[in-house]
Amino acid sequence: MNYWLVKSEPDEYSFDDLIKEGKTMWDGIRNYAARNHLRGMKKGDLVLYYHSRKGLEVVGVSKVVKEAYPDPTAEKGDWSAVDLEPVKKLERPLTLKEIKATPELQELPLVRIGRLSVMPVQEEEFQLILQMGETEL
Repeated sequence: MNYWLVKSEPDEYSFDDLIKEGKTMWDGIRNYAARNHLRGMKKGDLVLYYHSRKGLEVVGVSKVVKEAYPDPTAEKGDWSAVDLEPVKKLERPLTLKEIKATPELQELPLVRIGRLSVMPVQEEEFQLILQMGETEL
């Protein structure tokens, strides 16, 4: 299993929206590195859900339920989408400030490459984020 982090602005599509809908197509990615990460996602992989712009915090865990397929919202180009469904809200959202202050999370792409909207996460980082967010799966 692999682990990932995706970013969404909470006023556009929050983790609560994902919980309410039960599943979503993760589309609209127009960055080549992020697209390639989407294509690396496999069914069952776990995904940290991060609220960007407002909140700046990891708020939940979702999972990949459909692997990469052509993004139907793309008018041109070779873009991909995946389907995600919610797994669990973090008991305590974990802020970017806390993540940046944690030495074991300094290699997390969220810290190093802040603008990337889809990124891999190492299993140890994923587990530490869950622990810091007081959440068990």
